[in-house]
Amino acid sequence: MNENNNTQQENISRVLLVGVNVDDNPDFETSMEELESLAEACEMEVTAKIEQNLSSLNPAYYIGSGKVKEVQETVEQMDLDYVIFDETLSPSQLKNLQKEVGVPIMDRTNLILEIFSRRAKTREARLQVESANLQYMLPRLVGMREALGRQAGASGSMSNKGTGEKQIELDRRKIEKRISELRRELEAIEHDRNTQRKRRNDSSLPQVALVGYTNAGKSTLMNKMVETYVGKEEKMVVARDMLFATLDTTVRKINQNDRKDFLLSDTVGFISKLPHGLVKAFRSTLDEVRYADLLLQIVDASDEHYREHIQVTEETLRELGAEKIPCIYVMNKADLIMAKEELPRIDGNKIFMSARDGIGLQELLQMIKKRVFSGNREGIFLIPYEKGEIVSYLNSNATVSSQEYLAEGVKLFVDCRESDYSKYREYLFPED
Repeated sequence: MNENNNTQQENISRVLLVGVNVDDNPDFETSMEELESLAEACEMEVTAKIEQNLSSLNPAYYIGSGKVKEVQETVEQMDLDYVIFDETLSPSQLKNLQKEVGVPIMDRTNLILEIFSRRAKTREARLQVESANLQYMLPRLVGMREALGRQAGASGSMSNKGTGEKQIELDRRKIEKRISELRRELEAIEHDRNTQRKRRNDSSLPQVALVGYTNAGKSTLMNKMVETYVGKEEKMVVARDMLFATLDTTVRKINQNDRKDFLLSDTVGFISKLPHGLVKAFRSTLDEVRYADLLLQIVDASDEHYREHIQVTEETLRELGAEKIPCIYVMNKADLIMAKEELPRIDGNKIFMSARDGIGLQELLQMIKKRVFSGNREGIFLIPYEKGEIVSYLNSNATVSSQEYLAEGVKLFVDCRESDYSKYREYLFPED
């Protein structure tokens, strides 16, 4: 057992975090804390940090030239494996730092991409991450390749370019070719996803999407809903206390035996400075949000920066074109800042609750139903016996409070969607 622990410990990379506080940015410390959490999510050990105050970033090195020397010395003295910078480095900054520091350099974008690479489980997620990774690498090949100047002969389909072409140019072409292949594969998957989405839309079930900052508790809430109202363990999703535990969108049907079923989808979490390439690569997955009738923004109420997290989520929703969809703010983990007997607490479109303990689950469900079924109509229908399929449909897709068998047909007291009310209007029971 000890040997396994030692091996695991040896495999953990020791890293140095580097950040620049430009013009006393009030969010700097939060950003550095988040960078540390990202490194830990990537199974790295943060051994040291170097921070610098500047009025503007150094265009050549990101940090000042004196700090570059300090980074180099820290790496040598502490025998570190990586240096991770808090911002996205330009290709020239990456190249210059790589030359001076002597160990692999990562930036925030690179680190998030690495986490996504490790977490991707489905074929779609893996293709999306690979695409984002290659688009990140393409302009940075110079900084990433040490043997930049070596000449190489081309082979295969590239042989027409001659033997003097630089290896870097060959790499660039291979990457561009692979990006094109990935784009075609993802377009085919998106077509299948659109077909599935159309089928769900045709079912007329309202769609509710979970959104929010990463690690706020979206998957925990999804699992609690599934456990309580579906009861099938195989329908559970991965829920772990770490950043980006879930990448794949999962859709589950939630029912409570009152014919007011809805579809609940879990999506990838958002984060400050989420790389644009990732948002672009995961566009088809995140598009689930745009088709929702209601958003549940899951907020970690116990996090002192929760207001900033709400702001980041809302900025990402604007980028996706989903900012006008009605929203309920689920103030999760409220049991960490409030007494349990005070929960749940509803304040307008906010509910303070605990997804982990299931406190407030029933109240949240009622809030959801009040929103997504607000357009329901009540009506009394008289369905002829030869139209038995309509009786069957209404019993399956509406709330039938009573049913009488008369000489003319079946009399139903129904609470149904507006679309169904209009569809079967001709069968409304004549009033006296």
